[in-house]
Amino acid sequence: MTAAAERTGTESVSDPLATAREQVLERGVGLGEEQLLEILRLDDDRIPELLALAHEVRMRWCGPEVEVEGIVSLKTGGCPEDCHFCSQSGQFPSPVRSAWLDIPGLVKAARETAATGATEFCIVAAVRGPDKRLLSQVRDGIKAIREDGNDIQIACSLGMLTQAQVDELVEMGVHRYNHNLETARSHFPSVVTTHSWEERWETLKMVHAAGMEVCCGGIIGMGETVEQRAEFAAQLGELDPHEVPMNFLIPQPGTPYENYEIVEGKDALRTIAAFRLALPRTILRFAGGRELTLGDLGAEQGMLGGINAIIVGNYLTNLGRPAQQDLDMLADLKMPVKALSEHL
Repeated sequence: MTAAAERTGTESVSDPLATAREQVLERGVGLGEEQLLEILRLDDDRIPELLALAHEVRMRWCGPEVEVEGIVSLKTGGCPEDCHFCSQSGQFPSPVRSAWLDIPGLVKAARETAATGATEFCIVAAVRGPDKRLLSQVRDGIKAIREDGNDIQIACSLGMLTQAQVDELVEMGVHRYNHNLETARSHFPSVVTTHSWEERWETLKMVHAAGMEVCCGGIIGMGETVEQRAEFAAQLGELDPHEVPMNFLIPQPGTPYENYEIVEGKDALRTIAAFRLALPRTILRFAGGRELTLGDLGAEQGMLGGINAIIVGNYLTNLGRPAQQDLDMLADLKMPVKALSEHL
C-alpha cells in the first residue's frame, strides 16, 4: 500500500506528488487548478518532499542559475488607485507621500544595482498608468543610464498601458514589463475597486504581443482562500509570463490590510512550491515580504524549493536584506548568478 493510501485507507486515491513528478518533472507540463489545490492541501509533514520535488523541477527545466534584480521607485506615493495592500495609494492615510526621483538619482541606483552583479534594473512608478511626463522621465533615465556606461537590462513597471505606450517602451529598449495581476480573478474585486483584473490582463497581453518579456505575479496573504491561490497559479500558467515575482503581504500602516496576519512560513513555502509546479519553465522570483514571512532559514528553503531569481536590496517602500547577504547565501548554496552577457 502506498503512503497516500495508508493516509486515506484506500488504494484508489492517487498521490498528488507522484502525479506532479510524472507530469511536471518528467514531461514539463504545469499542474492545473484542481491539481494545484491538492498540492496546497498537502499535510505539513509532506512539505520537505514537496520542496524537494519543486527544486528538481526548477533544476531540470530552468537550470541552476539565479537571476538577480534591483528595483527603484521613480515616482513614489500619490497613486490614485485603491489597492488595499499598498501604502503608496493616495486614498489611504499611510505615511508614504508623493515624491519623484531625479535622473542623477536613477543613474546612481542603476550603477549600484549593477555593482551587485544584478542583470536586471526595474524602474517603478506608483501610477494608474504613465502620462507624457513620466514616459519622458523614463526615456531620459534610460538614456542617462546608457551614457553612464551601464548595459544592465532595463525593466519597467508603470501601471496599465495603451498600445501606443507599449510601442514607445519597446522603442526605448525596455525589454521586460512588470504588471502584477496581484491575486486570483475571483478575489481581485476585494483587493482593488478602482480598476479591474481584466484591465491588467489586457495590458499584459499587449506587452506580450509587442515582444517584451512579461513579468507578472502577485501577493500572497491578502485574505484569499487556498482555492483562490490555486486559481491564481493556474491563471498565471495560462498567461505564461517570463517571470513571476512572489510577494508576501507586509501589512502597511494606514491601509485596509494593516492588521492582517503575516503568512506562516510553512504556508509560504507550500505556495512557492505549488507555483513552481504550475510554472516549470518560468523565472520564479523572491520579492517583497520574504524576510518577514520566512526569515533567513526560510529564504534558503525557498531557494531549494523552486525559486530561481531574487530581488536584492530594498523594495519600493520596505527595507530588504543587505544585497551582499543574499549574494553570500547564493554562494553558500552553490547557485551561480546569471551573467549579463547571457541576456544580450
